[in-house]
Amino acid sequence: MMDTKEKCGVFGVYGLPNAAEIAYLGLFSLQHRGQESAGIVTIDGKAVCERKGMGLVSEVFAPADLERLSGSIALGHVRYSTTGSSSVKNIQPLVGDSRFGSVGIAHNGNLANSITVSERLRRSGAVFQSFMDTELILHLIAQSGFDSFEDAVKEALWQVRGAFSLGIVSRDKLIAVRDPWGFRPLCLGKLDGGYLISSESCAFEVLGADLVREIEPGEMLIIDSQGPRSFSYAFSPRKAFCVFELIYFARPDSLVFGNSVYQVRKNMGRALAEQEDKEADLVVPVPDSGIYAALGFAQATGIPFELGMIRNPYVGRTFIRPTQEARKQAVQMKLDPVREVIKGKRIIVVEDSIVRGNTSRRRIATLKKAGAREVHMRVSSPPHCFPCFYGIDFPTKEELIANRMNSEEIKNFLKLDSLRYIDIDGLKASILPPGDNYCFSCFTGDYPILPDQGLGKEVWER
Repeated sequence: MMDTKEKCGVFGVYGLPNAAEIAYLGLFSLQHRGQESAGIVTIDGKAVCERKGMGLVSEVFAPADLERLSGSIALGHVRYSTTGSSSVKNIQPLVGDSRFGSVGIAHNGNLANSITVSERLRRSGAVFQSFMDTELILHLIAQSGFDSFEDAVKEALWQVRGAFSLGIVSRDKLIAVRDPWGFRPLCLGKLDGGYLISSESCAFEVLGADLVREIEPGEMLIIDSQGPRSFSYAFSPRKAFCVFELIYFARPDSLVFGNSVYQVRKNMGRALAEQEDKEADLVVPVPDSGIYAALGFAQATGIPFELGMIRNPYVGRTFIRPTQEARKQAVQMKLDPVREVIKGKRIIVVEDSIVRGNTSRRRIATLKKAGAREVHMRVSSPPHCFPCFYGIDFPTKEELIANRMNSEEIKNFLKLDSLRYIDIDGLKASILPPGDNYCFSCFTGDYPILPDQGLGKEVWER
């Protein structure tokens, strides 16, 4: 069965002599999107070179590796996964040989019809080398009846449904694709006469590149010796931009879905503040993604903002650890309370989300042990009640605390003095323009695309 959880970062380079080095720096800026593995593939017009490994970007690539990755076209990927899919053979970009020559592909998202497509490909004789739905697209391209590589890619895309922002490289092209629903972000940049694609615009800043624009839902952008050209290969009247990109996943200095992530998170804090009825001494964010909502909340309420928890910068994002035990260990190392700040104080903790609840419970216990007199929590996303099939790790209903408990029960489980979430209307109002083109399915259960039978059967038959 295909691995159906891909939460990743994609970065591509076209037309720059040091493409591997540029891709390396781009992946560094996308490290928050995946900390399990990294890979870069380069093409010099004939040969394909690749380097992939488990670990952080800085751990996978040595200077000698980048020197060996020759060529002016590069495609890079960072990845994190769920239990059972942590394997070297699943590291992207995937590379395969076909009648079109060597083809590399990197994917951010999940295919909703991966079971149907994989079964059909197996019946036609396909042999899979990984457990990723990304490989399905590679097979579909290779089996296309079209003579043109671009037409073969287009035909492959017509056969898949779900969330996919893709980078694809061939011997002379870099192709960027976004699904017609627009679940995952992807953007185009320009640097020194060459072109870049990236999951987030923040990766352009460190390189001194210019953001040209975001790639549109249903767009296929082809960059070759003639420059960039694009067309719409598919259309969906319903757009489904993943709102969790703005709540948590994207970096605050990115522009995602036309929004400043930083500003949207501050707006979420202000929306939470509109209904505040508790007296408190301090607003304390959960670093890092809770900081910006806490700023907006503190500014709107007038309650002083303090960094009452300090983050260890050498511990990665706990949400994207592949196992609960790994998340638990990371949480214990990640945040330390500042006792002198919070002792004897009534504090409002601003958090971006409560998914499983175990992480928040440990944090609250730590704050109370450090002397906080009262701990109230405000959450800048609504309760997560449903799993995500489009690339965020909310895997089963049973793991989601808000699916098992109401807000009062969650408050008691976390041992809080009070708990309040932003509501859907407040969340929509925080996005500019107000967000009816977004996917809220993890909060509402209203799925834009129903998954295959076997992928979340308990949800789509509810």
